[in-house]
Amino acid sequence: MKNKKYLSLGFVSAALAIALLFSSNLFAKETKTGEEKEISRLQALAKFTKVIGIVEQYNVDDLSIEDLMDKAIEGMLTNIDAHSSYLKKKDYKKLKVQTEGEFGGLGITVGVRDGALTVIAPIEGTPADKAGLKAKDIILKIDKESTIGMTIDDAVSIMRGKVGTPIDLMIVREGENKPLPIHIVRGIISIESVYAKTIEDNLLYIRVTSFDKKVATDVKKAIKKKQETTKGIVLDLRNNPGGLLDQAVDLTDLFVDEGEIVSQKGRNESDNRNYFASASTTVTKVPLVVLINGGSASASEIVSGALQDHKRAVLLGENTFGKGSVQIVLPIVKGEAVKLTIARYYLPSGRTIQAVGVKPDIEVFPGIVTTKKNEFAIKEADLKKHLEEELEKVDLNEEDKAKKKDADKADAKAKKDIITPEMINKDIQLKTAVDILKALIIIKG
Repeated sequence: MKNKKYLSLGFVSAALAIALLFSSNLFAKETKTGEEKEISRLQALAKFTKVIGIVEQYNVDDLSIEDLMDKAIEGMLTNIDAHSSYLKKKDYKKLKVQTEGEFGGLGITVGVRDGALTVIAPIEGTPADKAGLKAKDIILKIDKESTIGMTIDDAVSIMRGKVGTPIDLMIVREGENKPLPIHIVRGIISIESVYAKTIEDNLLYIRVTSFDKKVATDVKKAIKKKQETTKGIVLDLRNNPGGLLDQAVDLTDLFVDEGEIVSQKGRNESDNRNYFASASTTVTKVPLVVLINGGSASASEIVSGALQDHKRAVLLGENTFGKGSVQIVLPIVKGEAVKLTIARYYLPSGRTIQAVGVKPDIEVFPGIVTTKKNEFAIKEADLKKHLEEELEKVDLNEEDKAKKKDADKADAKAKKDIITPEMINKDIQLKTAVDILKALIIIKG
């Protein structure tokens, strides 16, 4: 026991020496701000190495120094903020796969809001989306395992698995009286990030589901393809959880020809960045309406917020998620890394996104459009002495119009790249966006 005690104390001293050695550059930096800070840091490092030694010596389970250090790193980063984490080999590999556009799992992006594991957004067309998961759903349990105190990375690790295997979630949804069980079968998540469709009167609808590495290129192609006939664009960023910063900047740059798009400011001056628009990359100046909601986060908020600040678009829908922090991945050893929050995003006006989000210019909550006719309205045809001859002409014209309308409907259904009036009426946010876009086109002349 004595030898073991001496060995532990020897380890503490050695660990302290190593910690001091690797921290020498930090000490040199801190001497500029005073001797007291240097002493405080020494004391903190001594406390840390002492705790490591005590745990290694007395813990009921025999934990190696490697295990203890991994747990210490993981605990430290988890407690800094919700987005910082320690990436072991398998986690680091998964992170790389995500930005390539295909990965296995459920198809949701999650975050921590008010201490609860929350769905930021389901990815369109994925198993989670088909199972009925919605933005703002709080995940209470994953396969009977409570999510209380669970990190985002742990949750993602549990939810991912072999393709075809089932998983059960217990969620809390706003407006529901009791928790809801959601059964999902895991699948390959192949992300189609950009969908482009046409709407009546030469309007272009572009849906961006996430910001992978080719979003700006795909949107540019969609605009150029219909550029000669397009008079206005609806850009749908609802339930878009974000992604790559450079794609958010490049997408905004397609619509804005000058000025700042976004800036990031951190503790160190080297982390500060400013991103600007260029006239050479702008592809269109037609009126633009952007759809956002509580599932629009990160890169989506940068795009919508920048377009709002530049008065380039009308924002319609609901307040966004409010994720405005910058994370970088720093490799530490082969195959392992730390994901660390180094800065916050700021929009061109100087306002922050973090925990605030982007507020729409026009707030519209989801729902369907009421198309029921007013049965009590009195028209010319209801009067006793209306002009019957003219009415016959009108009826004939209306009949021709009705035939044409039916033919148009059949044609639209046959074409997957067209959004019909019936489809629009099922989405009041989209219907309002289309109406505003038509008004903007009229004003523009």
